[in-house]
Amino acid sequence: MVDFSAARLNMVDSQVRINDVTDLRVQDAMRVIPRESLAPPGRAYLAYADAEVPYGPGRALLAPRDVAKLLHGLAIAPGQKALAIAAPYGAAVLEHAGLDVRRLDGDDLTPPSAELFDVIICEGAVVRTPDAWTTALAPGGRLAIIERSGPVGKAVIYTQSSTGLARREIFDATPSYLGGFEPEQGFAF
Repeated sequence: MVDFSAARLNMVDSQVRINDVTDLRVQDAMRVIPRESLAPPGRAYLAYADAEVPYGPGRALLAPRDVAKLLHGLAIAPGQKALAIAAPYGAAVLEHAGLDVRRLDGDDLTPPSAELFDVIICEGAVVRTPDAWTTALAPGGRLAIIERSGPVGKAVIYTQSSTGLARREIFDATPSYLGGFEPEQGFAF
């Protein structure tokens, strides 16, 4: 039988802290949130491995290192309004850290048009970040996502400022594509 409590501590010590995730809110949340409860039946043992855990068609929990680094890059603070796009574990971490989180998962991943968010996270790779996601950022808001058009993707933070949208690459990653956001297959000889 797996000791999930020990596995959580080991995950934070061996996959999160050593990868420059110094945000104590992120570390503290990851030490207590039962990631195994988000894994499909019979796959709880994968929850703390250094790998993605598929939980539905076109959906996977990011590897702990990747989600931790995205969350760290968001510079979260209690009371902020957050949107978690196909990000059940990221949402749980944000909620534990005191953010007001709206979850968006399922077939339609379009943010509500009337709402703006301080923080947006997505746990899946996309070829290109949809404009609807960046326009859902409040002034000063940040979006963390992995853009991937080849074998290796770039985790990026988009920031909405008074001068426009800024994009900053923060690390390389190779997660699965988010269902519906895969590269288009072209004709080749």
